[in-house]
Amino acid sequence: MDIKEVFVEDAEVIAYLIREANKPVAKEFGITSDNCPKHPSCCEKSWVEADFKRGERYFMLTENTLSVACVAYEAKTMASEKEGANKAYLNRLSVLPEHQSKGFGLALTQYIIGLARLDAINMISIGIITKHRKLLNWYEKIGFIKGETKYFEHLPFSVTYMRYNLNK
Repeated sequence: MDIKEVFVEDAEVIAYLIREANKPVAKEFGITSDNCPKHPSCCEKSWVEADFKRGERYFMLTENTLSVACVAYEAKTMASEKEGANKAYLNRLSVLPEHQSKGFGLALTQYIIGLARLDAINMISIGIITKHRKLLNWYEKIGFIKGETKYFEHLPFSVTYMRYNLNK
């Protein structure tokens, strides 16, 4: 297993990983391109390119030279010194279905936690489908804390935010 940072030239591969990894979730929760065109199961190369332009960084996990998973990382540092001012987002954690339950998602998450520590980040935030109990439980097992749940008019599901505190 190897994790490395990738760049915009890999946008097509990243979009493929995100799209394919999220298709089972879309099926399970009845998400389609009609009721949620921005769901990761609909990911296109242009979305990833826009992420790079916004300053998001992507990391890819390969096994035996095959790209099987990826994650995005976005750090926000504030000028303020108050606690919690430095925040990062763990986005688009995606593992191809046939490679799930092998520890790849955990390896990528731990990699991002380590990177956030190096960046002096206080907290990592994620958002997940509220009814996706299996994923919520998985994140809780590795130390994420469940936060608020929000309902958005343009989404066919609610979003629960979770955080990982690095100031432990």
